[in-house]
Amino acid sequence: MAHLRAVPDPDDDPVGGHAADSGVDPVDPAAAVAPGEDDAPAPYDAEPGPPVDEEPRRYPSTIGGAFYLCILAAAGTALVISARGDWRLGIQILGGSLIAAAMLRLVLANRDAGMLAVRNRFLDVFLLSATGAALIAVATSIPDMPVT
Repeated sequence: MAHLRAVPDPDDDPVGGHAADSGVDPVDPAAAVAPGEDDAPAPYDAEPGPPVDEEPRRYPSTIGGAFYLCILAAAGTALVISARGDWRLGIQILGGSLIAAAMLRLVLANRDAGMLAVRNRFLDVFLLSATGAALIAVATSIPDMPVT
């Protein structure tokens, strides 16, 4: 149901008389216009222009998307390995997958990087490689503790 604009009721005159007595012209409620109806632009009659040159869609849409899924699978595998007990190997695989993602982000063009492209290219490469290197360094530097 469309909302109608408020129309003064002739019986609700604030002065105390009828609208006819106060000099206010009564408004016909049937003539009220729903909001936006009187604001509608004129119909557009011009012919559409020539089609915009677009490249045909490639499947997968970017090669970076396929690489992203590979990196995601490697990271998931690393987490499963870590959860099953060999945490050092799992963290090293996770760090290696982040470094691989950094190298892919460095060599792929922006339009092909897909979900590997989050920020500026060099910032992405720096953050991914620094995080991967830090994970590998931590995993290899923590000494083994004897199980008691």
